[in-house]
Amino acid sequence: MTSDAPLLLDDDDEAFAPEAAGESDGARLIEIVLAAEDAGVRLDKVLAERAEGLSRARLQALLEAGAITRDGVAITAGSAKAQPGLYRIAVPAPAPAEPLPEAIPLKVLFEDAHLIVVDKPAGMAVHPAPGSETGTLVNALLHHCAGSLAGVGGVSRPGIVHRLDKDTSGVMVAAKTDAAHAGLSALFAAHDIDRLYIALVRGAPHPARGTVETRIGRSTHDRKKMAVLKSGGREAVTHYRVEQANGPADKPLASRVSCRLETGRTHQIRVHLAFKGSPVLGDPVYGSGRPAKAVTEAVEAAGLRRQALHAAVLGFVHPITGETLRFETPLPDDMARLQNLLSEL
Repeated sequence: MTSDAPLLLDDDDEAFAPEAAGESDGARLIEIVLAAEDAGVRLDKVLAERAEGLSRARLQALLEAGAITRDGVAITAGSAKAQPGLYRIAVPAPAPAEPLPEAIPLKVLFEDAHLIVVDKPAGMAVHPAPGSETGTLVNALLHHCAGSLAGVGGVSRPGIVHRLDKDTSGVMVAAKTDAAHAGLSALFAAHDIDRLYIALVRGAPHPARGTVETRIGRSTHDRKKMAVLKSGGREAVTHYRVEQANGPADKPLASRVSCRLETGRTHQIRVHLAFKGSPVLGDPVYGSGRPAKAVTEAVEAAGLRRQALHAAVLGFVHPITGETLRFETPLPDDMARLQNLLSEL
């Protein structure tokens, strides 16, 4: 698999293609046409409103570097005012990260010469990124595997074939050899992986067991979020089951829901549960609307500081040995405390 971009596979879970030598992944040229009505406003402000993913501070740095032109002429003044014309913003590729080994404890569920399976805690990013340059799973794996992981799948994400969001806990697998990396990547690409998530949600989806089938893509209102779309996006199918409903039988206040994915799209479970009117508790992105007072108090008492989503099961055929493997982990303490408190409603 040699795509230039990650293949998004499931909720909080991405499969990564190996990094190609010498590729310019991340470099881009943005073209923006400003009209007469834009004139007179600070240029960095106007461009920040039009250029997705670029802050005013980032645009200031690009101006100083001479990376922004108007009608072919470079603009270097940070306080420049907008004028009508064609603006080109040359955004350079980010320098590839070279994470260093860090002695961070890992909960290892399985390990052999080819791969390693761990139970990732909430709060740990999978690989270095802005805001999480150290303390990641990659840093921990580089230390734990003592050099055998270096370069497998690329320098910035060695061994990583999928990921969980920083604030989602649960089972993950990483490759220790190129052959295992290729084999695992193929399994993820074919969705030939058994994965079950547990979510604690507001209310309860209706009916208690069912399938959500929609199209998911970038929100037209907030490009940082995913959303259910009427057209465009990609097909997304989630099979869910309410395992325990809490509160009045005719109108549950919260529930425990298990989810299996038929497809895999970015944030699929979180988007689909919110679409059903039962967002994941503690979700800072898709958890619109406040839960009942008793549920809010339970969340606070449990000490939950993230979305209540846990990757509980991971099963697959070992890409080298052919052995069928399946791993299941219990809810972490914060979700377990919350589940116990909700059961008393």
